[in-house]
Amino acid sequence: MAQLIGLARLGRDCELRTTQSGDAVASLSLAMDYRKGREKATQWVDGALWGKMAENLTQYLVKGKLVCVTLDDVHIEAFERSDGTAGTKLVGRVSKLELAGGGERTEERAEQRPAPR
Repeated sequence: MAQLIGLARLGRDCELRTTQSGDAVASLSLAMDYRKGREKATQWVDGALWGKMAENLTQYLVKGKLVCVTLDDVHIEAFERSDGTAGTKLVGRVSKLELAGGGERTEERAEQRPAPR
């Protein structure tokens, strides 16, 4: 079983849904930067966050947020693009996630600031 650990930035707000069996699952679009020689490159990974962790963290998992993430069962999946061509993507199940900063929305920041004295 392949595992991937690192810092990632969320490419979009997470999407929370419920399976037919009632389990909560949040879909995450993770941008993970790495070095390819002297060049900086980005690997996009689709992560699935399950259960109570998905329910409790959804409100904080917004576009631009930096997270430290551990992905288990990392593998490549084939899919069909909207234009009908074949594509592949890297996917995994999020087993650990820590908020690392960034990505707060302006209105959220304003609410968190203490009132002037």
